[in-house]
Amino acid sequence: MATINRDNTKKKDIAKNIFLNVGIPFFYASKIIDDLINVLISNLFLNKLLKIKNFGTFKLQKKNKRMGRNPKNKKSYEILERNTVSFKSAKELKKRINNNVKK
Repeated sequence: MATINRDNTKKKDIAKNIFLNVGIPFFYASKIIDDLINVLISNLFLNKLLKIKNFGTFKLQKKNKRMGRNPKNKKSYEILERNTVSFKSAKELKKRINNNVKK
């Protein structure tokens, strides 16, 4: 089986970038990232909607339980109700991303 090479940005990478560009210690940069994520999650949980100007909108959605089927073995399973998060990017973010695309 082939291994998948993923170059995802991790919280540690963001903290290191803050450490190098801003100059605050790495420990404090990682603490800021953790606190920011916790604040975003708690606000999303309380308000069901989180808008960040020029970035996008996170929306908490409730999915009802339903019947699903495993396509390999054709067995039916009940998929329990759950919360999911959807994200819609802002026009400004789309514009900035697409301006950096090389043609």
